Formats: sequence, structure tokens, C-alpha cells
Amino acid sequence: MKVIAVATQKGGVGKTSTTVNLGAGLALGGARVLIVDLDPQAQAGTALGVNLAGEDQLSRSLGWVLQARLQGMRMDVATVWFDRSELVAEFEDAGTLHLLACEESTMTAAQDLIHKKGYQSTPVLRRMLMELEDQFDFVVIDTPPAVSSLSATALAAADYVITVCVPEYPALKGAAATRGTVAYVKDRTGGECDPQYLGAVLNRSNPPSRWKAQEVNIRNGMLDANLAPFETDVRSDNRISDSFAYGVPSVLRFASHPPGKMYGELMGQILTRMSQPEEKWELPERIEGEAAGV
Repeated sequence: MKVIAVATQKGGVGKTSTTVNLGAGLALGGARVLIVDLDPQAQAGTALGVNLAGEDQLSRSLGWVLQARLQGMRMDVATVWFDRSELVAEFEDAGTLHLLACEESTMTAAQDLIHKKGYQSTPVLRRMLMELEDQFDFVVIDTPPAVSSLSATALAAADYVITVCVPEYPALKGAAATRGTVAYVKDRTGGECDPQYLGAVLNRSNPPSRWKAQEVNIRNGMLDANLAPFETDVRSDNRISDSFAYGVPSVLRFASHPPGKMYGELMGQILTRMSQPEEKWELPERIEGEAAGV
């Protein structure tokens, strides 16, 4: 089982879209996938058609499970996850898709408890996920867009970390800060957790004919900041954001259209990097000459 955290310190860059489309794409390809919603805003759940509402559903929140674990109580995770495999059922040879959903009040309480207990509690999610390693091939974690005990918990749980950027200067700074944070996880957890940084996704990009100076600078800046951007970026497309309203990721709703194809190519590059040392990763070329002077 491989655990991937999608993280950045800048909100509004498409982190959740990347998470759910990567997870759904892996399931589409035949994998057993668990998506973990660790963001109190609970957008990953919404993107998969799950919204926890009402007192009777709070016990199915990941925040509730984390609180129980932190206080020494055991809960069977299988009793709280949501089976969303119906979303991929129409595709031949598809795998399975499950969700650990989130709710704001219980996840905020879990965040406060992790903070109170300190760094020794940071591996709580990883320990829980390792109990599921025979049931899933991939776990993809959606993380809060901030420096917090929850984001630290997500990084500690991961085998690999992907960050997300958009063609805006603040997003580049947030992505660079995320890569720097990954390097400290091993020391902060006494060697128990050792995530590998895997690269950066450029989201909501434009075709070359529509590049402006800022986008060119961001593309080159991602290389200069050693963010290891993937060769495939995700072009701006309303169908990606519109899919939230339907509770079905765009990689499934538009599998044969640009959103599905882009995420499919990106997924292939992510899987390739998992099997390679960093020095062999293929990166996009630096933009020089006339293209750099737009």
C-alpha cells in the first residue's frame, strides 16, 4: 500500500481536485483506493458525493476516529468509511473507491488534541492506515491548506508528498514551503515517518498561446525552487470545478475528454516517479527565448 498526501500551504489552488481525481483515476485503473479527507472544510467528501450532516453521522467522521485513537480507544475504521465504488462501477476492470469522510467540528477537535499532545501524536494517522495495508493499494490524503497539526499529521502518514501550484506568485511560495517542511518530518517523528517529496502539479494552467509573463515566471520558478514539476500540468477547465456539484470527479465524468486525459497522464508520471530515484525524474524544459518574453 502506498500513501500519497497532496499538500500545500496556499489555499485555493486545486489541492482537493487533485486529490479526488488522482484517487478516482487510480481506482479507474483497477486499484483499491482509499481517499482520506483530513481538511475540516470537508471538500473531498463533497467531491465524492458525501456530506456528513446531523448528529447521527458525526460518529462516521474521521475527526471522531482520530480523537478516539488519541485517547487510547480503538475503533474499526471499516465501520466508518464510505464505499464510493459505484462511481467507477461502469468502467471495465475498475477497482474500488472508499472514503474516510470529515466534518468540521469533530476534525477541529481532533486538531486541537493533536496540538495539545505534541509531536509524539503526529504519527496517529499513519499507524491507523498501516492497519489497512492489506485492504488498499493506494491511500490519497487531502490536507488543510495551512501549517497546522493536521497538515503535519498528513505528512507523517504519507510515503509520498505531492504539492500543487497555480500560475500565481503566492502559490509558488506556498508550494516551496511545503517541500521544505517534508524534510523535517523524519526528525520530528524520531524516524518513524519518512515521506518522500514526489513533485509539484501546476494546476489551472494555460496553453502556450495564452501564456503571460507571470505564468512563464512561475513555470521557471518551479524549476528554480527545486519543486520538480511534473511534465503534465492541468489546464484550466470549468468541467473540473463543475464536477463538485455532481459528487463525481471529472476524471470519471469526462474520462475521454481533456480533464480525464490530463489526469490520466499525470497519474502515469506520478507512478513512474514512485519507482525511480529523483535524479532520473523527467522534468519540463525551462522556458527560454521568445516564449520567455511574452
